[in-house]
Amino acid sequence: MKTVTLGRTGIAANKTGFGALPIQRVSHDYAAKLLRKAYDAGVNFFDTARSYSDSEEKMGLALAGVRENIFIATKTPSTTVEGFWQDLETSLRLLKTDYIDVYQFHNPAFCPKPQDGTGLYEAMLQAKEQGKIRHIGITNHRPWVAEEAVRSGLYETLQFPFCYLAAEKDIDLVNLCKENNVGFICMKALSGGLITNGAAAYAWQNSFDNTLPIWGVQREEELDEFLGYMASPTPPSMEDPAVKAVIEKDRRELIGNFCRSCGYCLPCPANINIPQCARMSQLIRRSPSANWLTPEAQSMMQNVENCLECGQCKAKCPYELDTPALLKQNLADYKDILAGKAQV
Repeated sequence: MKTVTLGRTGIAANKTGFGALPIQRVSHDYAAKLLRKAYDAGVNFFDTARSYSDSEEKMGLALAGVRENIFIATKTPSTTVEGFWQDLETSLRLLKTDYIDVYQFHNPAFCPKPQDGTGLYEAMLQAKEQGKIRHIGITNHRPWVAEEAVRSGLYETLQFPFCYLAAEKDIDLVNLCKENNVGFICMKALSGGLITNGAAAYAWQNSFDNTLPIWGVQREEELDEFLGYMASPTPPSMEDPAVKAVIEKDRRELIGNFCRSCGYCLPCPANINIPQCARMSQLIRRSPSANWLTPEAQSMMQNVENCLECGQCKAKCPYELDTPALLKQNLADYKDILAGKAQV
């Protein structure tokens, strides 16, 4: 069973981590089934967040009895010291534990540091001194914040988007973490649903010895797929020509100017579902197209015409995309598909 050590935390986690954002969309019983099945198969790293509605509660109910055998990571989005402590105490209560293995600032717009005026990092240190957290981490979508955190020496882990659509600067960040002994936790290993070949995604992650992917699991068949790779004596490999071909094709078609579905452009003043609408051209060609041609989907796309051109989404995009232009391009393509002028 392949493991990865998360930098100087010393945490030796199964290379297949469990991303618990999606379990907020399923029942308590079904979430418990997924979590316990993953644990029984050898998964020992589980990532959640205070922002994921009832994900922490479901995890606590399912895994409290095996707490000493697992590592739990969760996050606070708070920008105040008062909110930090409220979030931490709530997370401890819901997760049914008296400590968090990795406590992370959840996508702050800046890198919290001692004496920066917010008191946030000092609160982290105090929580660690009290034994309520064991390691300090940060998550981000902004490359400049991520790099600053790694170089600062203040953070033991970084959680950042990473998949086989990564640019060279993203790979450089992974290597920077290795050089600085910072654990690298990979979110969006399937790029928010744009990557549909699990074997290729798994092989890519396995080719980096310091990355821990947390696969977002909502359905049992998804979990079974990754557990199968994990248990296989010959898991998917980058040496496989078929895997290489998939990755090369997807990189040709998707890399560059595409929406990563991080959602930090929201809320939209015109109520446009930007993460879905700005990548509709990819979604409709990479998953059953009928799902994106329903009356509800058509209404969602039609709402793009109500764009106010306010520029808020563009200003907030951590990937510096021209989001209004992407919305218009995807709407035009969608109309061509409905009219039979474009293929899916």
